[in-house]
Amino acid sequence: MKQNALIAGVGMTRFGKHLDRSLSSLAHEAIDAALKDAGLEPGDIQAAWAGVAGAPIMTGQTLVAGQMILRGLGIGRIPVVNVENACATASTAFQQACTMVSLGVYDAVLSFGVEKLFHPEKERAFAVLGGAVDTERPEELLAYVAEGQPDDNPARARSFFMDIYARMARDYSERSGATDAHYARISAKNSLHGSLNPLAQFQDRLTEAEVLAAPVISAPLTLPMCSPIGDGAAAAVIVSPRFARERGIDAPIRVMSSLLASSYDPGPGEPGITTWAAAQAYDQAGVGPEDIDCVELHDATTPAELICCEALGLCRPGEGPALLDSGATTLGGRVPVNVSGGLVRKGHPIGATGLAQIYELTLQLRGRAGGRQVDGARIGVAENGGGFLGRDAAVVAMTVLSQ
Repeated sequence: MKQNALIAGVGMTRFGKHLDRSLSSLAHEAIDAALKDAGLEPGDIQAAWAGVAGAPIMTGQTLVAGQMILRGLGIGRIPVVNVENACATASTAFQQACTMVSLGVYDAVLSFGVEKLFHPEKERAFAVLGGAVDTERPEELLAYVAEGQPDDNPARARSFFMDIYARMARDYSERSGATDAHYARISAKNSLHGSLNPLAQFQDRLTEAEVLAAPVISAPLTLPMCSPIGDGAAAAVIVSPRFARERGIDAPIRVMSSLLASSYDPGPGEPGITTWAAAQAYDQAGVGPEDIDCVELHDATTPAELICCEALGLCRPGEGPALLDSGATTLGGRVPVNVSGGLVRKGHPIGATGLAQIYELTLQLRGRAGGRQVDGARIGVAENGGGFLGRDAAVVAMTVLSQ
């Protein structure tokens, strides 16, 4: 549906390893910042959507995480909806909140995502990701991953999602001519962007040579080409235009479109789910790829950035490597991609990732992103994928925002 909602405020923690912090303390930091940014009080919030993905498995806080977190802020009585939708959890919470405002059900709502994935037992985080596929048909996934996998692939502890992404990378290289150097170039580019983001998990600069020389996780992917697990939270306050006018809210950002799409098995010649969802989002927003000034996309590994650039229409199929080589996706280029550092540098606490993208785009469209500001940014796009079914993402969330 066409959205009629505004972002009044955003907040975010630094992503990273927060073993000494609770789920609620991370969420409170992001929510408090979003409310302060909006100039609102907790009592102004009429409903909330709480995104929590892996944390229930990691912490044992199941079923009522949103209510527990908000109770600690003195927020009760209002409807609280707990949301879990793989890596698109936070963007799903955001989309649902925007839709309810657009429908006129509420005037001021909260969406937030929070995650705790770091644990002394690393296998527990892998177990979280293990459920983001079709567990009833494991043979289908194993066959997909095994096809074309090098015999000397390292026997390194890793999430099997890295094997999925490695297969995608090999397939993409075959059809586009992308090389390992291209994938390393994205890591280096996004390390430049992440070095300018004080909330990024990794803020050091990397060269292409350093990326290529790093340990191989699943060929052709080296460690810096892969997003890390993480802890963190992000939040957004969404309001109706009438509420924004009455409260004099400063610099609200317009939600032009926000939609969810689920996996399907495309027939010959049919587009993948991200391509399909992007077309729907552009249509609802009344814009095209040529209108986009900056993009935050789901680079769970660096090859995904090239694949998604094509799916979003930033270039034609097979031209992702040329788009990268032209400098268009680097800060200062025609359409900078992942100026936050992306998942590979900003981090990927899966329950918070989608709203971290919204946070970044909101700063960019307000002109408040500091050293990583995209000059003249007016329209931004967020693409957030999650899970894996068949041969594609299980869910894709698309958002188009404007000044």
